[in-house]
Amino acid sequence: MIPLRDENPAERPAFVTWGLITINVAVFLYEFLLGADLPGFIAHWGLIPLRVTSSLSGGGESALQAGLPLLTSMFLHGGWMHLIGNMWYLAIFGDNVEDRLGHVGYLLFYLLAGLAGGALHFYFNASSRVPTVGASAAIAGVLGAYLVAFPRARVMTLVPLFPFFQLMALPAVVVLGLWFVFQFFSGALSLAWAGATSGGGTAWWGHVGGFAFGAATMALFGRRPQSRAWEA
Repeated sequence: MIPLRDENPAERPAFVTWGLITINVAVFLYEFLLGADLPGFIAHWGLIPLRVTSSLSGGGESALQAGLPLLTSMFLHGGWMHLIGNMWYLAIFGDNVEDRLGHVGYLLFYLLAGLAGGALHFYFNASSRVPTVGASAAIAGVLGAYLVAFPRARVMTLVPLFPFFQLMALPAVVVLGLWFVFQFFSGALSLAWAGATSGGGTAWWGHVGGFAFGAATMALFGRRPQSRAWEA
């Protein structure tokens, strides 16, 4: 299923959401300009689980040096489709979550969701040498928060009904709930296939961790609109 837009207008401009989209696009354009230096750039700023594991085991790098990519990796992307897919979801669902949490609270929430997803990815892939990049874990947090806050919001969605697509207005709990189920079972299958390949792939558990963090955070702190005093 491909969500196109939601029928859930926000009350305030989504400054942070569009700021994050702008930063991600700008960083990707910088990556594009690096040319042959890009692999080294990704290796340095992307999350490499084995690098963190080695540091925690007393390796040469400090924990800060090895762990900083948990943050920086969420602003890097591996290709145009990776970037567009992530920013598409953020544009659709981010404005309402920002509206509910307030600008400052939303920015903090977004970063923590990305860290939570990165931490779960690390937990299940502690020996991986493959750099992980992308805003997917942070955006998964936004999706989890949206599902909890606006489960009945209508989402215009392209649904594949072979050999065609049908445009349907589905509740967010269906669109995002099915998205999460797919991520979870894909993550479970990735564990079953661990060791079968040595290449990269999708950080399914990063998505699961981010989504769970987002849903739990919204359930605990965001069910009612925040006071204006928390906004910026």
